[in-house]
Amino acid sequence: MEVTLASWVALSLVFISIIVRWAWSVLDWVWLKPKTLERCLREQGLQGNSYRFFYGDLKENSILLKHAKSKPMNLSTSHDIAPRLIPFLDQTVKTYGKNSFVWMGPVPKVNIMNPEDMKDVFTKLDDFPKPVSIGKKLVATGLTSYEGEKWAKHRRIINPSFHVEKLKQMLPAFHKSCDEMIKEWESLASKEGSSCLLDVWTSLQHLTADVISRTAFGSSYQEGRKIFELIKEQIVLVINTLQSVHIPGWRFLPTKMNKRMNKIDKEVKSLLKGIINKREKAIVAGEASKDDLLGTLMESKFKDIQGDGKVGMSIEDVIEECKLFYFAGQETTSVLLVWTMILLGQSQNWQDRARQEVLQVFGSNKPDFDGLSHLKVVSTQYIYTSTSKLSFNYNCMKWIGIPTTRNKEKFLDEKGLMHDLHFC
Repeated sequence: MEVTLASWVALSLVFISIIVRWAWSVLDWVWLKPKTLERCLREQGLQGNSYRFFYGDLKENSILLKHAKSKPMNLSTSHDIAPRLIPFLDQTVKTYGKNSFVWMGPVPKVNIMNPEDMKDVFTKLDDFPKPVSIGKKLVATGLTSYEGEKWAKHRRIINPSFHVEKLKQMLPAFHKSCDEMIKEWESLASKEGSSCLLDVWTSLQHLTADVISRTAFGSSYQEGRKIFELIKEQIVLVINTLQSVHIPGWRFLPTKMNKRMNKIDKEVKSLLKGIINKREKAIVAGEASKDDLLGTLMESKFKDIQGDGKVGMSIEDVIEECKLFYFAGQETTSVLLVWTMILLGQSQNWQDRARQEVLQVFGSNKPDFDGLSHLKVVSTQYIYTSTSKLSFNYNCMKWIGIPTTRNKEKFLDEKGLMHDLHFC
């Protein structure tokens, strides 16, 4: 009886200690650690809202974002899209200055807008490792997520695919995809008479997807359509998760969103594995390897890198690199093209000059690589710096979270840096 009572007491004490330790960990996560970090940040001269229990600034961020998107932008007066795309961060900088921070739940994130500070972040790799999140893993990892030896190996394998000579070989594929899109536009215009209203955003999304499929994977947009559609859906789901408080272990719960994200991840990997296996069988059968990105990745699976005894990529590595290029190349390029068309549409003078230059250099002939080097007006730098002093690349609006060794995160405001250096 005494033994049973002693055992019961011991088990009760163990259970109570576990509960107390768990409760203390939760309290530390949602209150004690955030308040300690807030005090440290303010002592270093950084300003921001006081920490609010559990949610931090997420609720205010959600309200401002919803309000910003409730009305259209007036692009005729300003190209500053920060108040629309990242309204809360834009408001924070205006209120507290460049040395400020925001709360993403219980995690503070510091805005870095000083070029020298950004230089430190990019050079002190041990202190500022690349951020790792489940959302990023579900969308794409690949080269942009790796560090150290693995990053060096993948970069060495992939780099030759983007040498100048390889880019020259891609030009016919670029032309074919663009030509098909223009013919489709002409067909739609002819049905309406002499002109019609076009949703160029959809067309340019298809264009960039088709170009990536042809040049990187030796297929067409139709073959990769399902992959692009799934990745686009995955991005929307991941963004939704990033706008909520991250609760450790939550991703393992069988919620509707978690199940959908995991299903999409499996489907994308399965589709890519099918493309890879098809190419692998062709190589084994003795067919010449295609001179594209997938061909380069596949070759690395069959031979050592530079004869130094280090094996090439695994099938999982190849899949992740494919996911990365499907994701990173398609969306960013289509957004850039749409923004370019908006700026040219507002600046008829530059539009006319660009058109005249193309006709002067190429006439009715197909574009070639050597001819492109003679285009002065039609160049990314010239168009962007000359069309409008306020214009800037949509991609400069990305805010990159970088975890530090002090349990807080830093944000790099590329748009702010661009304005500080008068690039725009």
